[in-house]
Amino acid sequence: MSEPTQTPRTEPFKAPVGTRDVLPPESARWQALIARFAGQVGRAGYGLVQSPMFEEIGVFARMGEGTDVVRKEMYDFLDKGERHLALRPEGTASVARAYVQHRPATPWKVWYAAPSFRYERPQAGRYRQHHQLGVEAIGSTDPDLDVEVIALLWDFYAGLGLRQVELVLNSMGTADDRRRYIDDIRTYLAAKLGELDPTDAEKVEGHPMRVLDSKRPVTIAAIADAPRITDRLSDEGVAHFERVQAGLRALGIPFRLEPRLVRGLDYYTHTTFEFVSHALDAAQSTIGGGGRYDGLVESLGGPSTPGIGFGSGIERVLLTCDAEGVFEAPEQRVDVFVVDTAGGDSARDLSVELRRAGIAAERAFDGRSMKSQMKSADRSGAAFVLIVGTDELADGTVTVRHMVGDHEQTRVERAAVVATVAALLSDLTLT
Repeated sequence: MSEPTQTPRTEPFKAPVGTRDVLPPESARWQALIARFAGQVGRAGYGLVQSPMFEEIGVFARMGEGTDVVRKEMYDFLDKGERHLALRPEGTASVARAYVQHRPATPWKVWYAAPSFRYERPQAGRYRQHHQLGVEAIGSTDPDLDVEVIALLWDFYAGLGLRQVELVLNSMGTADDRRRYIDDIRTYLAAKLGELDPTDAEKVEGHPMRVLDSKRPVTIAAIADAPRITDRLSDEGVAHFERVQAGLRALGIPFRLEPRLVRGLDYYTHTTFEFVSHALDAAQSTIGGGGRYDGLVESLGGPSTPGIGFGSGIERVLLTCDAEGVFEAPEQRVDVFVVDTAGGDSARDLSVELRRAGIAAERAFDGRSMKSQMKSADRSGAAFVLIVGTDELADGTVTVRHMVGDHEQTRVERAAVVATVAALLSDLTLT
């Protein structure tokens, strides 16, 4: 493989199109969101899984050869060993591959927070590198597991303060139900070819169900009276779907049935669902979704094993939080700021001692003046400032200044300063 050609640049480097840097304080909001999600799903027994950012391309090709994700959007490449690899476009396939490889005990319940990559037109809340929170539960056909998974995402959104989110629900039935329906819908669409948008007309022969998911007005009008899969479910499919609906009602989770919600990937069976925000424009309104995929594990070389999961984009969720004015970035502040005008040794040592004691501490660098360091202390939001000047250094003390109220200050022995600060912070917490 040839070395890349280096060309002189006159402009500074920037993040690639469709990607972005997440910097403090915004990154603290991401941390808080992921921590909230981890706690939510952890209480239900889901453990963190970390899978590779890239896989053999065949892992993702199993999602559906006719999908835009596989045909147009995947970042695929040959590595230095001429292996055909692809960056992860979504989380489920990698987790299913990990299950096939390691065969953990079932039900295997895991969660992830990971970047995904799709070459598509960047838009609000959607980037070529975007980040997903998700869960996968592999090894059970029980419809109550579907209810658990949906409830986790519903409660996560509710816990963030989101109130304009709607759950949209459908069933794909069994694998046999799906195959029969594909034949029915292909026949129906073949008679409507001239009325469909040309892009959708191309899908009729190979992937007719994806026409139902079209957002193109011409196609939407043409398929208004299309057969519904829920009218063609087997007894098994009906029983599964009714149990899911009953479970959601019992938990007080409202939903809307949408027979055209077929999802874009080939491996879905039975329950499919999306969460739609009415606080966002229609083009960006889906903030999470998933469904049951009882054929995916087998397609990746494993035994026939059912599964269900969801994915929810971090960027899209935070965009929704902004639209509803909830889940603001947590305030970033330290407990203590160390001001040292006597050479810097005390600031170096004290800040580390405080941190080792579990106290958030900051300091200034580069020998800045007392005035400059105090400005930094003000900006830090610290409750207390520890001051070490030449007088304090000479008599082995530290001045402790309160940054709230009347700015009271006292001198304490250097050896007792960490314990003193810990007690002061404890008093603040109690009040």
